[in-house]
Amino acid sequence: MKPLHVLSLGAGVQSSCMALMAKHGEIDLPIDACIFADTGGEPSSVYSYLDFLEKELPFPVHKVMHKEGLTKAVEDATDGTANRLSNPPFYTLKDGEVGLLGRRCTSDFKINPIKRKIRDLLGYKKGQRIPDDSCVQLIGISLDEIQRMKISQDNWVENIYPLVDLRMRRGDCLEWMKGNGYPEPPRSACVYCPYHSDHEWRTVKQDQAGWDEAVRIDKLIRNGTAGTTSKLFLHSSGTPLDEVDLSTDVDRGQLTFLNSGVGSLECEGMCGV
Repeated sequence: MKPLHVLSLGAGVQSSCMALMAKHGEIDLPIDACIFADTGGEPSSVYSYLDFLEKELPFPVHKVMHKEGLTKAVEDATDGTANRLSNPPFYTLKDGEVGLLGRRCTSDFKINPIKRKIRDLLGYKKGQRIPDDSCVQLIGISLDEIQRMKISQDNWVENIYPLVDLRMRRGDCLEWMKGNGYPEPPRSACVYCPYHSDHEWRTVKQDQAGWDEAVRIDKLIRNGTAGTTSKLFLHSSGTPLDEVDLSTDVDRGQLTFLNSGVGSLECEGMCGV
């Protein structure tokens, strides 16, 4: 029996590009289905792009969620309803020192819901043994993220990385999308992901609803969640998110190389060499 081919769809740049390349026949594999694992905390732009992909792709898109989603799980873990939380990597502040909780949300809210859907598509119930090599899972990791590649922990699933095989980086994906007339996908990540850089927080802040939600979650976790006693924060500085200075050097009036009086030369992009 031929293995089931499933594309893990995050509706961000790489996975969207991979899915549309498959539609165009540039990834020569028979895609049986796409699976989108919804944490419940994605920005509205991701959900909008997912709607766009559902109309564009010639294969079905399945949406899955662990229980009621990560946002509800965080709420329950802060009001005493739950005694356990698969923590996002929240920052801790104790005795003036900033630390970082281990990330456990990805398994519960992304990986495992996708596995359960694959099991369902294969026709196996929970606890039933699935024969080896029953599924090939296409994952949208590009060449510049090669360190994120992982071998599947299940013998019945083989993870493959078509963008790496094609030597495509994130920028190449954006160029492919543009060249084929597709709108640029958003970055796929929870609006309150603690891994955001200041640049990414500034992007979140451009969407008022997303920013308000991130600030709400940041305040919600301040006194800890189930299993933690430290004060928790979303920003790496250990500062309340709505008090963080997210301005750039240019915003603060500092001169850049190109307008500092020596900038008649063109930047050749070699500063880091």
